[in-house]
Amino acid sequence: MSNNGLYIRDTGAGRAVVLIHGWSCPGQFFQNQIDGLQAHARCLVPDLPGHGQTGNRLPLTIEAAAEAVHCALVQRGISDAIVCGWSMGALVAYSMIERFGADRLSAFVAIDMTPKVLNTSTWQNGTLNGLNSELNQVFLDAIVPDWPKLPGRIASRLFADGLPVGQEQKERAAQEIAKADPTLLKPMWASLTAQDFRPLLEDFPVPFHMVAGRRSQLYGHHVHRWHKEHVPDFQMHLFDRSGHAPHLEEAARFNTLLLDLIGQV
Repeated sequence: MSNNGLYIRDTGAGRAVVLIHGWSCPGQFFQNQIDGLQAHARCLVPDLPGHGQTGNRLPLTIEAAAEAVHCALVQRGISDAIVCGWSMGALVAYSMIERFGADRLSAFVAIDMTPKVLNTSTWQNGTLNGLNSELNQVFLDAIVPDWPKLPGRIASRLFADGLPVGQEQKERAAQEIAKADPTLLKPMWASLTAQDFRPLLEDFPVPFHMVAGRRSQLYGHHVHRWHKEHVPDFQMHLFDRSGHAPHLEEAARFNTLLLDLIGQV
């Protein structure tokens, strides 16, 4: 536990790898990475506000999450870190960099994320289902009353479109998501969908690696192309048999990518 109320797993030794989870999917969704990397690196895996063992101890915003992660790095004297943000976790990392700079980072890895989730008439690189401000309000209003139905739907959308998914893996994801409190998730969703980090990414201060599944149900190739055209020092890593969660679906390959980054000076 950090002094600011953020619960954070801290295991292993060596160069720091900070793994920041997505909405409704707390830190244990990175267990494959902890298991595969802790012999080679120091793995720091927070539960963000509204999630897991942090719960309601911190304000339920992207900005509060960013400040809490930054404070955890400062408290531990972390520098030269590889920061990896999955989905919402990428937005938390962007907010941290925007507010506190990137002096403690050496590289960043985004897992299947856009800098702006909501689509508009001039921005069609949000979610593939066309989520805009009006549709987002409908979803926000439904999160709490419809929560019993949502974990299974959320879990199904994590995985590759058109490929068979092990029922055990899908059920395990749904069970973990179902443990969440929707009254805490709702404000976090409102906060993440209010973000727009396009200006930051166009002047991004460290090497940027995008990991994405070719079969993602959330974001498509137009998001990848935007990054290629706008983000400096950018590398794209496509995973053929993955959707929104390559670190779960092709964990060995994903871990190899992180190990390669850990080995770079």
